[in-house]
Amino acid sequence: MQQQEQTLCAILDAGELLLTAGAEVARVEDTIRRLALAYGFVRADVLTITASMVVTAQTADHAVLTQTRRITRRETDMQRIEAVNALSRAVCAAPLPLDELRRRLEEIRTMPAGPRWRLPAAYLIVSGSFAVFFGGSWRDGLAAMLCSLVLYAIDRAGARLGLQQIVLTVLSAAGMCLAAVASVWLGLGQGLDYIIIGNIMLLIPGIALVTSLRDMIVGDTISGLLGACEALLRALAIAAGCALVLLQFGGAV
Repeated sequence: MQQQEQTLCAILDAGELLLTAGAEVARVEDTIRRLALAYGFVRADVLTITASMVVTAQTADHAVLTQTRRITRRETDMQRIEAVNALSRAVCAAPLPLDELRRRLEEIRTMPAGPRWRLPAAYLIVSGSFAVFFGGSWRDGLAAMLCSLVLYAIDRAGARLGLQQIVLTVLSAAGMCLAAVASVWLGLGQGLDYIIIGNIMLLIPGIALVTSLRDMIVGDTISGLLGACEALLRALAIAAGCALVLLQFGGAV
């Protein structure tokens, strides 16, 4: 029984890796169910929402095991999702020993995110491109790129401090708007609106919203509504952060 409990715990670890990396609920539940069946459980009932996972598995001798896992953070990491998917397919084809499964899961958990320059480079490219795309000049694009570095610095500092996501979004939007106002005051940028829009595109929770809609379409209504509410709250946080600065300084630009 203890071995089966440890196996179920490792399976739940795989589901947690998927959910915290931004995978949709249906994928998480299907992966947990398939892994449980691959390791000899005759039935596995899985309930997953954005903040929690509950698994009840039945063994061949009719024993019933239930484990739950609280999810406190979510991000978007397609590389980690793909790694767990590949491991799941390998396990379903030929189940790994429990120690090997744990080792492989830990490797995925601690896998490097890639070159450090990749994320700030993406910030620069996205912000500058959208500022010009929505009608700004090349100076507005350059100003938006510089403001995106402020946005990136606030995001990294907030992650290290463990700030709650809504609070971090408000601070990021406010800091970015303050940098945009300063860039116009200094004469670097011309259109404040275009500079702000270019950087707001980095904050909009588009993936979270699309994932929540997909969850609702496939029948996971609770998870979909929770995800949609979270995306709406983040959108309101963006608006609040920008308003805090623009109400103070916007009229003077």
